[in-house]
Order: sequence, then C-alpha cells, then structure tokens
Amino acid sequence: MKALHVVDYIIIIMSLVMTIGVGAYFAKKGQKSTSKFFAAEGKIPAWAIGMSIMATLVSSITFLAYPGEGFTSNWILLVQGLMVPVVLLLLIWVIVPIYRRVIGLSAYEYFERRFGYFSRFYSSLGFVLSHFSKMGTVFYLLALALSGMTGVDTLTVIWIVGAIVIIITLIGGIEAVIWIDVIQGFILIVGGVVSLCILLFSVQGGPPEVWRIAQENGHIGFGPFDWNFVKLTFWVMAINGIFYAIQKYGTDQTIVQRYLTAKSDKAAIKASLIGVLLSVPVWALFMFIGTALFSFYHSGVAVLPEGITGDEVFPYFIITELPIGVIGVVLSALIAAAVSSLISDVNCLGAVIVGDYYSKIRPEASDAAKLKIGKITIVISGVAALFIATFYVYMGGEGALGIIFTLYAIFSGGIAGIFLLGLLTKRVNNKALNIGIVFCIVFTAYAVLTSTKVGSGENAHPILDMGKWNYGHHKFMLGVYSHFVVMIIAYIASFFTKEKMADEELTIYSWMKKQKKSK
Repeated sequence: MKALHVVDYIIIIMSLVMTIGVGAYFAKKGQKSTSKFFAAEGKIPAWAIGMSIMATLVSSITFLAYPGEGFTSNWILLVQGLMVPVVLLLLIWVIVPIYRRVIGLSAYEYFERRFGYFSRFYSSLGFVLSHFSKMGTVFYLLALALSGMTGVDTLTVIWIVGAIVIIITLIGGIEAVIWIDVIQGFILIVGGVVSLCILLFSVQGGPPEVWRIAQENGHIGFGPFDWNFVKLTFWVMAINGIFYAIQKYGTDQTIVQRYLTAKSDKAAIKASLIGVLLSVPVWALFMFIGTALFSFYHSGVAVLPEGITGDEVFPYFIITELPIGVIGVVLSALIAAAVSSLISDVNCLGAVIVGDYYSKIRPEASDAAKLKIGKITIVISGVAALFIATFYVYMGGEGALGIIFTLYAIFSGGIAGIFLLGLLTKRVNNKALNIGIVFCIVFTAYAVLTSTKVGSGENAHPILDMGKWNYGHHKFMLGVYSHFVVMIIAYIASFFTKEKMADEELTIYSWMKKQKKSK
C-alpha cells in the first residue's frame, strides 16, 4: 500500500488537535462537581444530544466491521439496528420522564428503586463487562486499520489513541464528550458519504452496475428468512434487535446519561429520536459501502491482494484508491468514530462506578471525593480497555462485528427483561426478581459452556459436553432467551413470595394515568 501524503497527515493531526482543543475549552469552564462532570447540569440543547447519541452508537466498529460484513455477506446484521426506531417510538415517551424523575446519576438507580440493590449491582455489572469488551474491540479495529495504512505499529496506535481518549474525558467531562461527538459526527457522515460516492462512480456503469453485481452474488437483502433459531437468520437478528433496542435505550448508561443532560423531558425525548433517526441511516450507509466494495473489486476495476480479510477491505480501499486529501478526511472520520464512542464509554463507566458502587460503600463521601473517584475510574477503565485491545492484537480479532454481538448477548444477561418487568408489572417484587436473576445466570452459564468449543478440527468439543442437551441455537439468541428466563421465572415466583406491590410511579401505569388526565 502507498504511504500517506503529508497533506493527509496534516488533516488528521488538525482533526486530533481540534478534538483536544474542545476538551481543553470545557476544562477551563470548570468541571468541579459530579453534576457538571457527568450530567452537564442539564443544559445541553436537544439537537446536540441527538448528534452525540448517534456518534456514541456509531464507532469504528460501524466504520470498519459493517463494511466488512457488507463485503463478505449481505445486510443481515443490519437488521438489529433497523429494529431500534420501531421499539424506541413505543417506549421513549415513558422511559425518559421516569428516568429524569427517579435517577440522579446512574441508570441503575431505577433498578434499585424498583427491585432492590442486587438488581442494580447485577445490571450495572453487565454494563461494565459489555462495554469493556466493546471498548477493547474499538481500539483494536482502529489500530489495525491505521497501522495497515500508516505503517505505525498497531500497539503504538492503540496506546497513543488511548492516551488522547483518557485525557479528553478526564479534563472536559460530559460537556466535552457531547460537543466533540457533534463535531466528530459531522466528520463521520462526510467521510462515509464521500467514500460511497467514489465507490459508486468508479465502477463502469455506475450505481446500477454496482447493484447488479452485488445482487447476482447474493450481497443484497436481509435473508435467509427461515424461521430457524439455530443458524443466523432474519428472525434471529430481528428478535435480537428488539431486545437490543430496549436494553440500549432503557438500561444503557451511555444513552440514559444523556437524558439527564437535556433541559427538559421534551428535549430529552427529541434528542433520543434525533439520535436514532441519524444512527440507522449511518449504519445502512456503512453496510452498503461494504456491498459497493464487493462490486468494485469484482468488476475488474482493481484487485485485492490475497489474505485481505473482510474487516481490512475498507482500509485497503481508502489507502490505495482515494485521492490525496480525501484519504485524510476519511481517516479523520475513522478516528472520529472511535474517539466519540470511546470517550462516551469511559465517561459513563466513571459515572456507574461512582453512582452504583462508591456511593454505596461511602454514602457520606463529599461530592469532591466522588468526582475524584470518577476521574480515577476513567483512567483505570481506559487503561484496562487498552490491555483488552492489546490482547486482541496477540490473539487476532477477525469478524469483529460477530464477536461484539456475541459478547453483548452474553453480558446482557436478562437486563432488558428486568427493565420490562419493572416498567410493565406491579406484581413482581424484589425476592421474585432475584430468583429470576439466579435462573438467568445458570441458564447463561449452561448455554455458553455447552456451545463454546475448544480445540480445532475433529478434536473440537464444547467446554461442557452434555450431548443432545447442549445449547444448539445461535449465540445471538442467548441475548433473547436470557431476558425471557428472567421475566417468566420472576413472574411465576412473584405468586409465591410475599412482598408489597411496587410503587406505581416507577411503572408505566403512572404514565398512563397522567395521559388520561391530560385528555
């Protein structure tokens, strides 16, 4: 691959300097309270929060792994994202007012108010584990791409970008995170649109020929549509996407924390709708870039070297086919996608540790002490994610999007099910839910141990082999079944446990009554 031109390096460096400058600007404004550092004192406009939500949901996983999937397969993994607006339009009107009224910092305060501390601990731990795995993958994918395009060692890229992420988050707080997301979001969209336009019009015959080649080779569509949960099908991704949306917008700290930065309930709802209505087209854009890449390299315009994997095709195209200057813009967009997602994750991990753990251990701690612990957590969590990325370098990380979806399914551990029980029922109580969680943990362990194989070739076997009783469905469905296990077991158990009914203010029924009165 050709070396980057000095113009491209200048564009990339300017983008990074601008990012650091935004962090420094908000550091000067003073980030001396947890309310300011983690919630911006509720003063961010709705459009900026919406843009931030989009930039948080769209990371280097989208920038690299979606084109990788579009290149090697069809659009089936996009189905999960397409389900988000369907679910959001049904739930967001209820979720936002409850959270803004009930919680102070962490999304998981709602779980404790509704079901006790164990549910709060369990759900926040699931968030921490899933986001550590995600952050490590984001760092790895970004470093892999930049290393291949610049010649800089992968580990060097990981730790340089990691240092920038930690410093920005540490000095600027959530205000810096959101406004950096706004800037990076625009860069991301421009980079994607420019790349797709060049791809579409580089093939002789233009967009119709790109579509024809992709369609003839099975790269257009969302199938297979078999009602089959053993292999990857449309229905596996659609059902998984419903619970992904519930968990992301109902229980994920990176999104819920942004509800608190809005000026009002109405503004927070508007921001959420803006975020998802921007995210879906961007996910689709990068998936179709992968489809166009397939047509580009199968039309005879250019030839891929042997050994290039799906996740590496887009970076190879960027460095070999794009003109000087455009390469710098697209690489800036790639870095922007990763940085936006990572600074959000690191800031939110700090909020969770302070809100769900430190405040419980030291309830008498001053706000200054809590802020200090939050900043220490940012450093520790950032460094820990860098070590996970380093592990990926030595172990390999091919098929990153599939890895992320699988880990998300495992670590989700019934959290969306807990949320739905809290929102939709008054009957289920603390004891009943705890029984449901225990069953969920046992089921998840069984499914993972009996479906995860060790060894290779003919010697490959499950970690725990139970023969015909092994978990046989697709691993993505684990993120669905775990929620049903919690809901069904907890609801049944509620008939055998004696506790008072839940506070109606914590359920959908309070919202429904208010709607009737307003009419």
